[in-house]
Amino acid sequence: RLTESGLSMVDWHLVKEMKPPRTQQEWEAEFQKYQQFPEFKILNHEMTLTEFKFIWYMEYSHRMWGRVVGLAYILPAAYFWRKGWLSRPMKGCVLALCGLVCFQGLLGWYMVKSGLEEKPDSYDIPRVSQYRLAAHLGSALVLYSASLWTGLSLLLPRHKLPETHQLLRLRQFAHGTTALIFLTALSGAFVAGLDAGLVYNSFPKMGERWIPDDLLAFSPMLRNIFENPTTVQFDHRILGITSVTAVTALYLFSRKIPLPRRTRMAVTSLLAVACMQVGLGVSTLLLYVPTPLAATHQSGSLVLLSMALWLMSELRRVPK
Repeated sequence: RLTESGLSMVDWHLVKEMKPPRTQQEWEAEFQKYQQFPEFKILNHEMTLTEFKFIWYMEYSHRMWGRVVGLAYILPAAYFWRKGWLSRPMKGCVLALCGLVCFQGLLGWYMVKSGLEEKPDSYDIPRVSQYRLAAHLGSALVLYSASLWTGLSLLLPRHKLPETHQLLRLRQFAHGTTALIFLTALSGAFVAGLDAGLVYNSFPKMGERWIPDDLLAFSPMLRNIFENPTTVQFDHRILGITSVTAVTALYLFSRKIPLPRRTRMAVTSLLAVACMQVGLGVSTLLLYVPTPLAATHQSGSLVLLSMALWLMSELRRVPK
């Protein structure tokens, strides 16, 4: 999304598109297909073939990486299943994960299609639907979270923690904080989809005001949350600040409870990554969203979510 390359491949074929263009003639044919769609006509009408190759390869690498991920799930799963190494509950988990992988690929193409549609009455920059982008990212986060949780459940032995009232509250607090981090990451899809990071490039205020004048410029009011770039950036800021505040409070509360060394490490790591993520977010905003920094900020959200899931795993109940 950051390299504006998502609409460069205008077809979707599971196997056929795995072979990239080789000859000059094949590249020109691919470029001609791209020229039939709104992004070229409105935004990139002066683009050269060399420039097109760059964005095409960016999208191609993303799609091929998705196929590698799919094979990394499906092939071992089929092998382990055939060998009889999977328990009945694990079979259900494996089927769900493999199903999510396939769904993620289809959802990606459904998202791309929204940016290829002709909109005669619109003079806006062609882009994919921010709703479909958020769904695609949300699906990826669910798949990643489910995979990580499954891995942690299998690899890390559960601690036999005393079921005190304080521990129960800490566990609930950790679950709520993880949900908040997930929601904050998801809101980032709307920021990327609407280029909302370029609207107000100041912090902590938005321009000269704490609450900008155009926060509720769209009607009906609910549209602002998902379609107004100012509101989308404002919401992402609030969610980010709330997340780091929740993580800090969680850390301080955990200090009052005797916890195993590994669990303590998870809490400390969560706080460290949260502070780093805020720093990355503010820097990305102030520097007008440079691609390397923005990509690092996006990656940081996944690391932060990982730390939160690790902590949740550490605080799991021991089955009776």
